[in-house]
Amino acid sequence: MRLPLGAAASALSTLAIGLGAAPALALAGAPGGAQAPSGGAQAPSAPTTGGVEYGFPASVVQRLLVTSLSVPSSSVAGRPPRVTLRLDEHGVATVYVVVSIIDLSSRRTAVVTDMGWSHTGRTIVVRWPGGARLGAGTYRVSVSARDHHGDSLVRRAHSSGRATLTVRAAPKPPPPPTPAPAPVPTPAPEAGVPTPAQTVADGARFPVAGAHSFGDSENRFGAPRSGHIHQGQDVLTAEGTPVEAPLAGTIESTSFQAGGAGYYIVEHTSIGFDLFFAHCRASTFAVAAGEVVTAGQGLCQAGQTGDATAPHLHFEMWVGGWQSATGHPIDPLPYLEAWPGA
Repeated sequence: MRLPLGAAASALSTLAIGLGAAPALALAGAPGGAQAPSGGAQAPSAPTTGGVEYGFPASVVQRLLVTSLSVPSSSVAGRPPRVTLRLDEHGVATVYVVVSIIDLSSRRTAVVTDMGWSHTGRTIVVRWPGGARLGAGTYRVSVSARDHHGDSLVRRAHSSGRATLTVRAAPKPPPPPTPAPAPVPTPAPEAGVPTPAQTVADGARFPVAGAHSFGDSENRFGAPRSGHIHQGQDVLTAEGTPVEAPLAGTIESTSFQAGGAGYYIVEHTSIGFDLFFAHCRASTFAVAAGEVVTAGQGLCQAGQTGDATAPHLHFEMWVGGWQSATGHPIDPLPYLEAWPGA
């Protein structure tokens, strides 16, 4: 049934009056809901929700969380590194804490330490057992905790209470320094035997008149030889270098030994030494047996006759007679080094 035109207009007017009397359902600036009445509670904003692992106040923590776990990314094999942590739970003062280090290659626990009841809301340092050691490898440091109500640690993406630790092999210690060789002590002169200084005062001269060296340990007095020891000092020099008498004396003999000294000379000095000069160059003797010589007088030339592989002078000093039953050789190097021309 259709209403008369006048009746329809009257109905619309009545509806508009009814709507005007009701409170507004939406206001500008507050889309999607009604504005809170004055003095009423406002819905919490996003920054006041979530956990303290994101930096929010500890007062909003309702569950047990690890809010800080400091583990170095790497360390050296040996004692476990310093690890610190912090746990928080609203209204809880202490929680029971255990920290483990797990070897990721074997999935076995390498180290475990029982921290006991520890305070919340503060940074604590993990106390590792006294004998705890870690070898090279990759590990996971894991924190476990529970409160007095039996509630366990809540693990979240940014507060899992776990961290990875890489342990490097300890560097090898440097080798100990090579000790310097001990100096060879110079034996004290025998009683009644002239010292090197006394022979210099008597006008001693170095027996090789040219460039030379004393070689190495094989050329020293006392060096081992087949069936005996080296009884003199080798003075290495060029073939043909003049060999001279170091001290005045008398030539006792000149001779030749094919398998040993080669061409050699023996001199008895005026101060008691017997001197032996070996490996002279062939046909270079400048003296004969019984001849009196002075210091610096030519005797022969250096060579490599007899049992020698290079030109040199084999020089010996004897006390009590050369090759006699009462005689013996002494180290000639302290004398050679003291004599002018050395």
